Amino acid sequence: MNIHFIIHEHFEAPGAYEVWAEKRGHTITYSRVYQAEPLPKSIEDIDFLIVMGGPQDPSTTIEQCPHFDAKSEQAIILSSITAGKVVLGICLGAQLIGEALGATFEPSPEREIGKYPITLTEAGMRHPLFSHFGQVLGVGHWHNDMPGLTNGAQVIAYSEGCPRQIVAYQELVYGFQCHMELTKEVVALLMANEDLTKASHYRFVDEPEVLLNHDYREMNQKLHDFLDKLERFYSNSLN
Repeated sequence: MNIHFIIHEHFEAPGAYEVWAEKRGHTITYSRVYQAEPLPKSIEDIDFLIVMGGPQDPSTTIEQCPHFDAKSEQAIILSSITAGKVVLGICLGAQLIGEALGATFEPSPEREIGKYPITLTEAGMRHPLFSHFGQVLGVGHWHNDMPGLTNGAQVIAYSEGCPRQIVAYQELVYGFQCHMELTKEVVALLMANEDLTKASHYRFVDEPEVLLNHDYREMNQKLHDFLDKLERFYSNSLN
């Protein structure tokens, strides 16, 4: 499999997604746009397009952030979806998927930073790719916004602070507002680029010392199991 990551900032690293791709021996390519690396000119050789998060939102203009071209990314996302590729979006990436499909992102009811539980919906519990999650799972969070919903989208999971944590847009297209890719190393990078001095002002923002002491391994493994299932489903769709 050929896995292509669009990465917006060095501190929004692919974490457990990248670990999975490496462990499975997949070919990995990158568009590190913060380093002025170009977006893919063609999606023909891409099997999984994984669009990571960032401090931007889909309305951020090139004037505001010269290395982030939301419209071009949405065009690549839409082309990949149309071509039957796997498309995964994390945080900002999930919001860009929604925008590419005509659904406007919105502010989340609550800011969430840390590790908090998500609850699967009835659709999520029935979904074969998420059946191993259980009804409640502790996962990573680092966001202020949430993706829009298209008419055919299914909410797979929600949290107390955000009603759209995982969204199934199509059989091969998923938006994760939550950050199941977080590892302690990625969390340290994020913390170095986030003002957490007012953490106590929010219901769902962990204090810095708590953030670094969470165990993220279970959610990483659940993510890897999801990706394995999704890879098998994608491979079957090619036959």
